[in-house]
Amino acid sequence: MLSTLLPFALFAFVASITPGPTNILVLSNSARYGLRAALPIILGACAGAAGIVLIVGSGFGESLIHLPKVQATLQWVGVAWLSYLAWQIFSAPAQAVERDASHKRLGLLGAASLQLVNPKTWMMALAVVSVFAGQGDGRQAHVLALSLMFFVVSLPCLGMWAVLGAGSTRLLGSARAMQRFNRLMAILLLVSAWMSVWTQG
Repeated sequence: MLSTLLPFALFAFVASITPGPTNILVLSNSARYGLRAALPIILGACAGAAGIVLIVGSGFGESLIHLPKVQATLQWVGVAWLSYLAWQIFSAPAQAVERDASHKRLGLLGAASLQLVNPKTWMMALAVVSVFAGQGDGRQAHVLALSLMFFVVSLPCLGMWAVLGAGSTRLLGSARAMQRFNRLMAILLLVSAWMSVWTQG
């Protein structure tokens, strides 16, 4: 078991630190609303992804994901939601960075739900389980350990994106700069969402 934890930690680090829809949402929310506003998104996203690893490791997720209609529905629901979020960010009115706590934004449950409809997260979980989980009586305990490790490794990775977003506020002092930033984030989010369709097409 210990022999697989180090390579798995490296896998989890790469999967979590590289740009994707969740990273972009963390960056965008941190820049717009502050570092504290990104914390629920980070916790929700990490918990959601770790939970999917656990579900897939139990065997339920693996059988579910191999149903073509379910997989296609999961993919298109995720793409549609991410596209909607991208439009909301793109069409945000031009204004300088604000710390408006009353503004509706993605929270812990929303970020966790995002992982549930993100086909890339399911594919990552399937890869994790097939490569690192092993077989035998201790398999379920090993899957639980992998799930917890993924949660622990992904937290600081997404945290780095939040810090990067919060640090960018110095460059977003004007309404025009903030609007350009929002539109860039929206385009990146849209591209990352549709990449799952393009790569499988």
